[in-house]
Amino acid sequence: MQTGFKARFGWAMYDWAAQPFFTIVFTFIFGPYFVNAVAADPQAGQTLWANIQTYAGLIMAVSAPFLGAYADASGPRKPWVIGFSTLCIAACAALWLAEPNAEPGRISLIVLILVLGIIGAEFGIVFNNAMLPGVAVNGRVGKLSGFGWAMGYIGALIALPIMLWITGQLPGVPGPELDQSARVGDRLSGPFVAVWFALFMIPFILWTPDEPARAENRMQAVKTTLSETWATLKTLHHRPNVLRFLIARMTYYDGLNALFAFGGVYAAVRFGWGTTELGIFGIIILIFGVPGCFIGGWLDDRIGSRRMLFISVGGLFMTTLGILSIGDGKVLFVVEAAFPQPDDGLFASQAELYMIAFAAALGIFAGPSQAASRSMIARLAPPDQIGKYFGLFALSGKATSFLAPFLIGVLLAYVGDRWSYGVILLFLFIGMILLAGVREEQEPA
Repeated sequence: MQTGFKARFGWAMYDWAAQPFFTIVFTFIFGPYFVNAVAADPQAGQTLWANIQTYAGLIMAVSAPFLGAYADASGPRKPWVIGFSTLCIAACAALWLAEPNAEPGRISLIVLILVLGIIGAEFGIVFNNAMLPGVAVNGRVGKLSGFGWAMGYIGALIALPIMLWITGQLPGVPGPELDQSARVGDRLSGPFVAVWFALFMIPFILWTPDEPARAENRMQAVKTTLSETWATLKTLHHRPNVLRFLIARMTYYDGLNALFAFGGVYAAVRFGWGTTELGIFGIIILIFGVPGCFIGGWLDDRIGSRRMLFISVGGLFMTTLGILSIGDGKVLFVVEAAFPQPDDGLFASQAELYMIAFAAALGIFAGPSQAASRSMIARLAPPDQIGKYFGLFALSGKATSFLAPFLIGVLLAYVGDRWSYGVILLFLFIGMILLAGVREEQEPA
């Protein structure tokens, strides 16, 4: 496969195109809007949001290994990237239908649309990830993976302020006159992401080369896929190092997914933040995430993916602990800190300033944890089975991705949002423990 600059840049531009879905729709704009304004009440909204992650995770867990093996058998991955991206784009466009105080039938439709959007975005990334080893020059998968995540953060850093301006929530900059009662600005977040995604994945389509077709026909590929997928799953226990990494990744990634799925929602409920505050919160994460990705990618190739994962997941654990320590007039559980009052200005309270500091830390550690995860599996996978391994990688990210949101959803009814989100800490900690036994070495074919 060609490994020129245009090929690598086109590959990284897919992260630029896709990341606003997670930033704008998933975390900072549409997610809090759905929970607080579309659903019947915030409690019901948080439960529905947890269910959405659960449904999407279950579907992806079942299908990911099969799709990865099929890609290996057939060869090309770009058609899969384009197909699933188109599904996400269509779902985002349909989020315009999410009117405030929606009827139950409309809410069910929006839930379905969001599930399809998540599936499209996640699987598009799976097959784009599978192209990483072929595009990276001289095996520098860590550097290219970090560059891709940095490009994603830069794209989101541009897209999020634009979306804040559209909603009229960008401080000091008047936005367009939109119907606030119908929450037109928030509803436009989906169509905006759809246009952004479609436009900026064009360099990937034009410049990044693909693997040649390998199977004589589709039926042959299907037969090969079924047999190889079953054989891989049956014999995975004979590759204990890979299995250990996949289980470790499954665990800490569940915590990371829950952190991003509920981070904006938690801040909105805890501090009463609206779109402006959440948007700035997200921008701070992205600003610090860009150098985090570049530095993390550089360190990945020098100290190894495993060590980089320890640093980043450990940092996420401490950051999450810090976020959850904010409550009852205190931060870090013992330090007195005033919470915002109705007449306070933007981030005027001590508790909010602590939250902003934790947002910076979250940005520094989140990108490297994701980039190092995909470079780790790229280092472990035999070259001729990269799609299959990334299918297993996707499985590890989704096999139990429903579990953390499910536990949070159950606990919300009994212990409140603060301690319910403590589930995230448990998943991150167990993931680090499991990661300790992983060796960074390529598996034999």
